[in-house]
Amino acid sequence: MNNISIIAIGLLIPFIGTTLGSSMVFFLKNKMNDKLQKALLGFASGVMIAASIWSLLIPALEMAEEQNKTPWIPASIGFLLGIAFLLVLDTFIPHLHTNDDTPEGVKANLKKSTMLLLAVTLHNIPEGMAVGVVFSGLLTDNVLITLSGAIALSIGIAIQNFPEGAIISMPLKDYNISKKRAFLYGSLSGIVEPIFGFLTILVAHLVEPLLPGFLSFAAGAMMYVVIEELIPESQSGNHSNIGTIAAALGFTLMMILDVALG
Repeated sequence: MNNISIIAIGLLIPFIGTTLGSSMVFFLKNKMNDKLQKALLGFASGVMIAASIWSLLIPALEMAEEQNKTPWIPASIGFLLGIAFLLVLDTFIPHLHTNDDTPEGVKANLKKSTMLLLAVTLHNIPEGMAVGVVFSGLLTDNVLITLSGAIALSIGIAIQNFPEGAIISMPLKDYNISKKRAFLYGSLSGIVEPIFGFLTILVAHLVEPLLPGFLSFAAGAMMYVVIEELIPESQSGNHSNIGTIAAALGFTLMMILDVALG
């Protein structure tokens, strides 16, 4: 299998996770149980935190050291720029979170269902970038990034995309949207992942010396989503311990995937 095929598969795996999660709209009759939603959000948080550390930040530090740079400088700059990037998107793009009634971002005359989709789309942008930058590192034949490690990251993000797909498609039924359309919208919310993954590969491949910064940038963007949205939503109201336990399980699973396969 050539590099193009491998990269295409790697970029599509997270999107497949979102699509499979969105298909739950056909199998779950009622609104998703609050405890289950907290568990899924917590699990997604744990996966993203572990991926940010083992798949992105640690390789970024090691690459910078190989380039005879002070390791923490590109890692710190990239991480903070990733946070800033998502902060800008979060500030200007109108969106609505599942359990909120007040939209965020600039005011816009959009349907609630549309703003729900935009919220999940924001989540998926950094995940696509993370997969893209790792596969870009693979193309450079960098020994610190292996094929199994890159695939492990794709699988880990796909696992946490599954609950995200379900969380977005299920509430859409409350807005008089058919199950088929809810499934389609939920799936399409994940299409930004392969798109941004591909764009990240193009940019990072052109400026290979900046790869440590790109890895850290993706880590920062992912951590913004975790801190700003996933963790608060999993900890709101009662039974916050469910989200905490699920986060620990998600973190452990992603750590095992990365260490065992990477």
